[in-house]
Amino acid sequence: MTQPDVIKIGQLEIRYLIDGAAHAGLGVFELTVPAGSNVPPPHSHTHNEECVYVLEGTLRYSVDNDTRNLRPGDWMRTPRGSVHGFSNPGGERARALIVLTPDIGAQYFRDVANVVSAGGPPDRTQLFAVMARYGLVPAPQRP
Repeated sequence: MTQPDVIKIGQLEIRYLIDGAAHAGLGVFELTVPAGSNVPPPHSHTHNEECVYVLEGTLRYSVDNDTRNLRPGDWMRTPRGSVHGFSNPGGERARALIVLTPDIGAQYFRDVANVVSAGGPPDRTQLFAVMARYGLVPAPQRP
């Protein structure tokens, strides 16, 4: 069995274990979030449910108005349409297993990586266009 490729988006790393996008099935990937990393903006999924299960470190995870510091063995579910986001408030890296159903697929993360690694600050218009193609909706900015 070959090791899955690691997709890097800034400091974040995504390692797909099951890419279910081709068959609109379940997807599973490992997410590594170093301390102080830039993270995606809060968003919702039009077509997908998500579950995060922390393997290492502390991951601050928010679903709608519920924010928790998840530690190894803790998990949180994101229903379809719920606004969610994450960060790493700790001093060590965090790793989590992410399950999506149906999966958006590894190609989404490759497309985001292309925008983020283009040089300079990421082009938000391009980033939001990639998100929209995969059914992700950025949350409205709070004043």
